[in-house]
Amino acid sequence: MRIVLWLLGLIGVGIVGAFVPEALAAEATAGTLGETAKAGLAIGSGLGIGIAAAGGGIAQGRATAAALSGIARNPGASGKIFMPMIVGLALIESLVIYALAITFLLQNRI
Repeated sequence: MRIVLWLLGLIGVGIVGAFVPEALAAEATAGTLGETAKAGLAIGSGLGIGIAAAGGGIAQGRATAAALSGIARNPGASGKIFMPMIVGLALIESLVIYALAITFLLQNRI
């Protein structure tokens, strides 16, 4: 699994390295983005929200499973476990919404 994540990260860095110089050069000279830069922004925004949604879903699932496991082991502590779990889930969701806002900003540049 680590090798797959490492390879995906390496591919992501390669994609960024391929698109960023052209985007900066095109924006500096003409004030508009080239077609390759637009494609890079579209790919980046799509990958960004996809990874954020997947990571948020996995994190929320793990947090909920851990909280329910703790409540199952000690039902008397459900009040002490429930509220921090809800706060944690809200913070995880806020990060996903932040990624959505960044995606909208990137799409606005296209």
